[in-house]
Amino acid sequence: MSQHTFSPPPADKKSRNKKGKSLPPKLIIRLGKFVWTTMWQIMMSKLAPSNKSGEYIRPNSQFRNFIGTQEGNLYQPAMGRYNLMVGLGCPWAHRTLVVRALKGLEETISVTIVSPSPIEGGWVFNQEYEGCTTLAELYEQAEPGYGGRFTVPVLWDNQTKSIVNNESAEIIVMLNSEFNEFAKNPTLDLYPQELKEKIDSWNERIYTNVNNGVYRCGFAQTQEAYDKVCHELFTTLDEIDTVLNASRFLCGNSVTLADVRLFTTLFRFDAVYYGLFKCNRRRIQDYQNLGPYLRDLYQLKGVADTCDLESVKQDYYGNLFPLNPGGIIPSGPDPTFLKEPHNRENMGKEAHPV
Repeated sequence: MSQHTFSPPPADKKSRNKKGKSLPPKLIIRLGKFVWTTMWQIMMSKLAPSNKSGEYIRPNSQFRNFIGTQEGNLYQPAMGRYNLMVGLGCPWAHRTLVVRALKGLEETISVTIVSPSPIEGGWVFNQEYEGCTTLAELYEQAEPGYGGRFTVPVLWDNQTKSIVNNESAEIIVMLNSEFNEFAKNPTLDLYPQELKEKIDSWNERIYTNVNNGVYRCGFAQTQEAYDKVCHELFTTLDEIDTVLNASRFLCGNSVTLADVRLFTTLFRFDAVYYGLFKCNRRRIQDYQNLGPYLRDLYQLKGVADTCDLESVKQDYYGNLFPLNPGGIIPSGPDPTFLKEPHNRENMGKEAHPV
């Protein structure tokens, strides 16, 4: 008995053409672009609200109480009473950790780390806190019906079970001045009276054009909005670089809150903002003075311990889906450059020991 291999009859030309039909490449591209652009605009409107020009507008913080020794103030300074809630990737929260470290308040004010969750759409506690698993739940527990953003940092009062403040610019002022009796570095004043006007002036410019400027670049929803803020960002960085040619820090030869507020953006710049936020005219480490200045601040006692570049990259690249839909985390840059000599310690004659 012979064996035969069965072969199906050949398909006619009409049948082959029918099976091989697909959408024209131009139509696929146009459809994909329309769908993605529409979805991107919807997601960005939730992530980063903008004005009519497509420029990102950051909402204001809403808990604005102060710790102080004034009679009748509900929030008095005390050892162990307050807790800082921070995300390691957040530059605004990072400010509070830097001031806490410089002042030596690690034993006075505790820290709770929260992590970003793309599933929850916000910050979550690594362990349950005050019966809450998410920061949103804690906000709502502190103020039922709260309708604002659930942001870090949060300065929490363990005694009254309430949020004292969630504005980083105000929290660092309190950490600088209101806990000196408990601080290991009580004589270090990051906001001295004689420099307040100069510090405030720098803070205003740095916030608008640098701290928030990188976000205004990354979250811009029109080319015109991006071009405008990118120019403002690098004009300001260029001016700061020139100033730093003559003084160790922004306001002279002593570190101040203006330096702290600038530092947390500079620390993230080359790793995140340069690429992901399209701030790619120049890296910070390529500036003549800003690069060494960044290393100088990083190497101040206690500051490096507040810095976690891997968490920064995981936070930005892993959770800002509209900016990085693939979620791929870049391997660089190598952070060891931050430990290289900065050669700025002898600038000026009265550098403040830190």
